[in-house]
Amino acid sequence: MARKYSKKSQSSVRGAMKKRKKGTLKSGRSGKKVKSRKQAIAIGLSEARKKGAKVPKKKKSSKKRKSKR
Repeated sequence: MARKYSKKSQSSVRGAMKKRKKGTLKSGRSGKKVKSRKQAIAIGLSEARKKGAKVPKKKKSSKKRKSKR
């Protein structure tokens, strides 16, 4: 089976995790310090996407609408 993530993406995630541990990783819009592991991984993967690494597409959240009767 084909590999989901490339080595380039793995290294960018590793770098984001190191920054998080150091306390220098900040989120995009607000600029707040990132504390969660999952958020650090997401930031690393998005950076890898921007660089053109092989990363699967983001999962889209589906909103269910209720019709008013």
